Amino acid sequence: MDTNKGDILWRIYLVYFLTVGFGALILFRVVYIQFVEGDEWKQLARNSTMRYIDIDAIRGDILADDGRLLATSVPIYEIRMDLHRNVISDEVFNAGIDSLAFYLSRLFRDRSRAEYKRLLMQARRNQERYFLVKRNVSYHELTQLRTFPIFRLGRFRGGLIVEQRSRREMPFRSLAARTIGYEREGVYVGLEGAYREYLEGIQGKRLMQRISGGQWMPLNDENEIKSRNGKDIITTINIHTQDIAEAALRKQLERYQAQHGSVVIMEVKTGRIRAISNLTRTSSGRYDETFNYAIGESTEPGSTFKLATMIALLEDGKVTPDDIVETGDGRISFHGRTMRDSREGGHGTITVKEAFALSSNVAFARLVDENYQRNPQRFITRINALGINEPLGVEIRGEGNPYIPAVGDASWSGLTLPWMSIGYNVSLTPLQILTLYNAVANDGRLMKPMFVDEVRQTGRTIRRFHPQVLNRSIASGYTLGIVKEMMEETVNNGTASNIKSPFYSIAGKTGTAQIAAAGGGYRTDGRAAYRASFVGYFPADDPVYSIIVVIHNPRGWIYTGSQVAAPVFKEIADKIYATGNLNIPVENNMEPVLASLPAIRAASKDDLVEIYSIFRCNVIFNDDMHWAGSSPSGTDTVIVAGREMIPNLVPNVVGMGLKDAMYILENAGLRVRFAGRGVIRSQSMRPGTRINEGSVIFIELS
Repeated sequence: MDTNKGDILWRIYLVYFLTVGFGALILFRVVYIQFVEGDEWKQLARNSTMRYIDIDAIRGDILADDGRLLATSVPIYEIRMDLHRNVISDEVFNAGIDSLAFYLSRLFRDRSRAEYKRLLMQARRNQERYFLVKRNVSYHELTQLRTFPIFRLGRFRGGLIVEQRSRREMPFRSLAARTIGYEREGVYVGLEGAYREYLEGIQGKRLMQRISGGQWMPLNDENEIKSRNGKDIITTINIHTQDIAEAALRKQLERYQAQHGSVVIMEVKTGRIRAISNLTRTSSGRYDETFNYAIGESTEPGSTFKLATMIALLEDGKVTPDDIVETGDGRISFHGRTMRDSREGGHGTITVKEAFALSSNVAFARLVDENYQRNPQRFITRINALGINEPLGVEIRGEGNPYIPAVGDASWSGLTLPWMSIGYNVSLTPLQILTLYNAVANDGRLMKPMFVDEVRQTGRTIRRFHPQVLNRSIASGYTLGIVKEMMEETVNNGTASNIKSPFYSIAGKTGTAQIAAAGGGYRTDGRAAYRASFVGYFPADDPVYSIIVVIHNPRGWIYTGSQVAAPVFKEIADKIYATGNLNIPVENNMEPVLASLPAIRAASKDDLVEIYSIFRCNVIFNDDMHWAGSSPSGTDTVIVAGREMIPNLVPNVVGMGLKDAMYILENAGLRVRFAGRGVIRSQSMRPGTRINEGSVIFIELS
């Protein structure tokens, strides 16, 4: 009995001491976690339920030279709702849900009132803390939304959660779009990428908390660390000049159904790029900015390279302008391969100056082969001395690498030198070619193209960029004077005589390069592709702007630089001159350019008078009607004929702008519906039919 009692007591003591020891161990572990590991566990808990996220700063604006917006960040908002009962009481929710659903449906027009109510009720049952109401909400919509039932109570009683983001917008749409640039999946192109460090600003921080469903919601409406907005950049782009350039290029591309084209306008003295347009034919047949060919496409330039060849010949003393060169019947052979002039039958015996103006391939190839075949490195060295064998180093990424062959290259042959003389076996971008011609216009100074003038912050200039000279003199004054005369002769009596102007002088050079086929070589089956170009400057006697026009693969039988590219140069130069942007003194007996007087199908007479007063032309009125149309007669006269508007009869508004058409139609008692933009192309009610007041007329704009 005593033995059994002692055994039981021993077991009781053992359990007791084990329990006390286990309890002491737990107590020790609690104290250790609380005071030794406490900070580590607290941080881990916070990391799993709270975190900071980056808040993007508002990106800086990109502006034209006059301060107009080219690219800006527009705020957009994401609207969410905290539907937990701790935030929105049942009384508030039940009283306002119907009205809230109604107003949301009316504002966004994406769901019915019943559907909005169903979604909000379901989110309420699930006690969702971060329910998505709408993405991409504008500021105007947000101001209305803050007045809606429930939402008007704010964040902590109405559950309204507003998250701001930004969207990049280009107010002028496609104008210089590829040069201005954009962001796609984290990759920035154009000026958006080149000046990213200035435009981006400094990110802020916001404290977020994890809620049910693994979503994160902000703990408050304010950023914990405020972001700092980006800086603005002032570009060299002039909106008016850019619009002129793009419109002229687009019209010619559409006319010849070309694959793509480029125009660049550079200020001669400074290298500032005043306009740059790159248009590509898309699968839909439209022309859009999809690639910056002017900067990125390095190709064989064709005859525009003859300027470099002529400078080399003159600088080395190989020729003078009056030297005679024999071109024969327009054909010459090198190592079994025949080179031809574009003129059937050739030019016969001509001077070096005429060879440039007439763009004789045979003359240039013969001159270079005869003078450099024994020492081709001399020619290459002279070409490289112009500075066109190295990239320009423009800030926009993607500049195409120039290629000037070196003697001894694997591709070098007996054909390289003569074909190189006329712009084959070399590669340059349009901007690199333009920079060479601009240097000639600028008395030998090779300027680096400029795209940005200033960086500003809140209107204050914090950095200013200045013109950079890449080469102080590409050639002697003697040589520059001769090639200037040759380029003027090209326009006055040579291949570009079709763009000669009676009001100002032009100097330049045409180029027509056959495009190599995909597998190499050049087609001879009548399906060859060509690249037409013209590059030059004006006014030739005191250059202000240099311009290059390149049109790739025009369709049909017209494809030369003189026929396809040079007219674009002329149209741009005419319009720049007409607007008085050159600061050129105009002689008293000289009128402004009237070669492109606009014809206006229909407008008010007062507007017509104001428009044509700019051109200082003769305006002849055939009658006294208020509404009229105009048509140029010759180069200095415009005839204005009235368009009759008879009461109670449907007026003819075809050809008018929307503003004028709306005024006339609504005053006639018609209700107007319209589609499109531009000028009126058609109207649903035939002109001259009787009007039933209140009838609807549909007008379509081109």
